[in-house]
Amino acid sequence: MKKMFFILFAVVLFTACSTKEPVRYFSASPEIEITKSTLKLYVDGKWDALKPLYADTAKVMNNVPDGKGVSIDVAIKDYMQEHELFSSISYLADEDFFEMVVTDEGETWVNYWGLWKGTLKATGEEFQIPLHITQRFIDQKIVREHGYWNSSEVALALAKQEVQTP
Repeated sequence: MKKMFFILFAVVLFTACSTKEPVRYFSASPEIEITKSTLKLYVDGKWDALKPLYADTAKVMNNVPDGKGVSIDVAIKDYMQEHELFSSISYLADEDFFEMVVTDEGETWVNYWGLWKGTLKATGEEFQIPLHITQRFIDQKIVREHGYWNSSEVALALAKQEVQTP
């Protein structure tokens, strides 16, 4: 009986002491599915379908450290120029990792880590570039996006191509 009392006391003690933290990290959510859609629409060049996933006031900051972002319309023009340079663009699905985070301030962000792959039209060179994209959501619309990757190898290949072309 004494043993049962201590076990019951321990259970009550642990239950009373445990604080239930809200769930803040997710591996599946509607927002993650939207992020997956943005990647697919980018690869497929479906710009008219991509734009509505973003709020009208969304800021897109790809490799911009100072916080100066562009509208989704300007970002799409940049994406279209990329598609003109490459004969193929994809993301390697085996390298994809997604997570959704709710911050202490209640902000919803989806993080994506992956591997971008592209073949330069001018030279046939293939590039694989690790990248990170994080998107903030409000009401299942992207309101802010940060993208980080190192495109110096592509820039060098393009510069080399310019030098060789008279």
